[in-house]
Amino acid sequence: MTDAPAPTSRIPERPTLDGLEEKWMQVWAQEGTYAFDRERALTLSRDQVFAIDTPPPTASGSLHVGHVFSYTHTDCMARYKRMQGLEVFYPIGWDDNGLPTERRVQNYYGVRGDASLPYEEGFTPPFEEGVDANGKAIKPADQRPISRKNFIELCDILTVKDEVTFESLFRRLGFSLDWNITYRTIDERSRAVAQQAFLRNLERGEAYQSEAPGLWDVTFQTAVAQAELEARDYPGAYHRVAFHRPDGTPVHIETTRPELIPSVVALIAHPDDERYQGLFGTTVTSPLFGVEVPVLAHRAAEMDKGAGIAMCCTFGDLTDVMWWRELQLPMRSLMTRNGRLQAETPDWIAGGPGEQLYAASLATKTTFTAREAVVAALRESGDLDGEPVKTQRKANFYEKGDKPLEIVTSRQWYIRNGGRDHTLRSKLVGMGDEVDFHPAFMRSRYKNWVEGLNGDWLISRQRFFGVPFPVWYPVDADGQPDHDHPIVAPESALPVDPQIDVPEGYEESQRGQVGGFVADPDIMDTWATSSLTPQIAAGWPVRDGEGPGSDEALFSALFPYDLRPQAHDIIRTWLFATVTRSYFEHGVAPWRHAAISGWILDPDRKKMSKSKGNAETPEDVVKANGADAVRYWAASGRLGTDAAYDTGQMKVGRRLAIKVLNASKFALGFGDVDGDLRSAVTHPLDLAMLAALGDVVDKATAGFESWDYTKSLEVTETFFWSFCDDYLELVKDRAYGGQGDEAAASARAALRLALETLLRLLAPFIPYATEEVWSWFGTGSVHRQSWPTRSELPTGGDAPLLDSVGAALAGVRKVKSEAKVGMRAEVRTMTLVAPEAALDHVRAAESDLRASGRISELSYAVGDHVEVRDAELVPVEKQPAQA
Repeated sequence: MTDAPAPTSRIPERPTLDGLEEKWMQVWAQEGTYAFDRERALTLSRDQVFAIDTPPPTASGSLHVGHVFSYTHTDCMARYKRMQGLEVFYPIGWDDNGLPTERRVQNYYGVRGDASLPYEEGFTPPFEEGVDANGKAIKPADQRPISRKNFIELCDILTVKDEVTFESLFRRLGFSLDWNITYRTIDERSRAVAQQAFLRNLERGEAYQSEAPGLWDVTFQTAVAQAELEARDYPGAYHRVAFHRPDGTPVHIETTRPELIPSVVALIAHPDDERYQGLFGTTVTSPLFGVEVPVLAHRAAEMDKGAGIAMCCTFGDLTDVMWWRELQLPMRSLMTRNGRLQAETPDWIAGGPGEQLYAASLATKTTFTAREAVVAALRESGDLDGEPVKTQRKANFYEKGDKPLEIVTSRQWYIRNGGRDHTLRSKLVGMGDEVDFHPAFMRSRYKNWVEGLNGDWLISRQRFFGVPFPVWYPVDADGQPDHDHPIVAPESALPVDPQIDVPEGYEESQRGQVGGFVADPDIMDTWATSSLTPQIAAGWPVRDGEGPGSDEALFSALFPYDLRPQAHDIIRTWLFATVTRSYFEHGVAPWRHAAISGWILDPDRKKMSKSKGNAETPEDVVKANGADAVRYWAASGRLGTDAAYDTGQMKVGRRLAIKVLNASKFALGFGDVDGDLRSAVTHPLDLAMLAALGDVVDKATAGFESWDYTKSLEVTETFFWSFCDDYLELVKDRAYGGQGDEAAASARAALRLALETLLRLLAPFIPYATEEVWSWFGTGSVHRQSWPTRSELPTGGDAPLLDSVGAALAGVRKVKSEAKVGMRAEVRTMTLVAPEAALDHVRAAESDLRASGRISELSYAVGDHVEVRDAELVPVEKQPAQA
């Protein structure tokens, strides 16, 4: 039940939405309206606590309306669970480390990190806000190199600045987060948790280091994981090139990357391709360079693509990596980390016909320049059959990058994820089966991703702003790092920065010296930290419970969480990575439910995103429409479904919020209602209205319980508008005393019961308007009231009665509208035609219908549907003046 009503003297003369956000944001913060009660949670059973693994938004500039959309979904559920009496754990973090942050810092301050440079005390960046002194945009070529430490300091400054802006927007949107439970993925606790989890993965053999070919972004100068790939169309051209049999006859292949001919290790065709049966097991020589390579069979070769036979280079794409590994081919890698071919002429070319070509035209060149040089040489040698044919090819990009990825051999850290272990893969698929996905079909996206993995999770990045690996390496007698015998930090020391801290048993003077040590230079991928958000937020203990933010009792009470909300495009990254880490560390799925949001689409039905430049700024949207209106639009989109950005829907939401204020003012305008409200309701129309409202309560509750909060909003809003348009008009005369005291008492009690119920049903969706109205008559916050139940309402009502009387009133309105007279026009006589059951309903509430319709004489006739006949109308202006 709700708190006892307070006097109605607080009702404003002219209710307005203006200023409500500033007013209630401050009240909610001061009173801790949404604070999580840790002590209470520890005393409750697990099913009385609701823990949310809130997505930490990336602190890299600005939010967009997609954030508003998905975070509103979660907030509606959090508010519902809180009103159900559950203790809601609803933290917020900021994902502030990683490549997006570094790119923003580079563009904002006009700097770039350089690990070889010394630290500058008191460094002042050359630019700010992405422009120079003349207001012109900073070009990448103008970025000033600065030390690792200076760069990290700027990252920290700018992310904090962004996070203040994000928090302000989230508070204005009314998200009922507990702002006392916050974290940053770069803060001390997050670094300690991420490093401890990694060390345990390493100790159990779940993490390992390997030097192998991998995807590399030449712009960001870092390795990229499979989950971060994005296939995009990229302009290219097919080149028909001749390799040569021992007798000199040509074998033509078609390639879009002729610059990789010097790294070719084999020609490969499908074993069933009859054209090449006689070639399998023989050798050919490469054009220009004369390197002898075998012709091999592999089922991944595509018979219907190009010539059906392809060159395997080390490496042009991921298929090359697969062939190289499975066919045990030699390594002839030429591509370096900066996207240029290596400077020294490789051994397999030296002394051959292509030595001079490589040294003069290919060494240190970009792929584009090298391609032009090779094609020109092929023309001259006669090994280019015809001119290149332009095409659009699919190329792998880092999802935040601008250039196609290269494949570079480098030493990286990995976590096993089933990409090469079928047993582990099966177990991780099983972890997904432990989670209830909403909508359910999203589970198949998880399963398909896991089953399609072809390699382990690459977690190291060659960048600066992130969690460093807590590892050093001994320096051997040759001055080289001994990667086979890493020195790991003890858990008691976490977090550590190996670039600054010294491993046990060594001194700083031994850094980089023979017999000394060197730090692991890499940082963890941002997903390697954010995959631990449940552990970070809930106090997973580090250092045997003595580490920063450790709270073993709380973690035991909350884990596994109840809910992971997120978008569907990061099932493959954030969701899967979190499942993987939880499986290794705890042996269970990290949550019971996963609520998957869709995307926001622009008018062209394309995903809105900052990178595409088609995203709306949420600050402007909220300012123009109001938080309740924007939340209404967001809540109108179902889980798993892409939704259009629709300001028209926001306007509907704003009208709803305004109507809540005005209708509530009327419902509360009869003064305080004393005594038992339920027993005071006696009139058939009032009982019918409350019976119909009871049905709405049941449906709205069922909607939330089935994770269909949009249905809850729909049924509540539909009833509310009908309540305003029909019931308020029908009951107005009686509520003012036009039919006696008992009838008035019934109307006023019904209005109060309906209002208390409707405000609570709408509170998760439009928190500001509902809180404002509740403050006019109730005590406490509406958001801390109990969720309504049918048992709070009187029994005995016949819900269809309200529909019948409402339909009759609609018929009267239609007649007046068609006659072009005002709604206050008198109906001297009319006949109401309707089915017998509907007529019985109308007779039970005839006095209300006659008063609201201004009907003097009313007769009835049985018919198939409700309509008004033979109405005699008297327009208002023709009525005699009242004495």
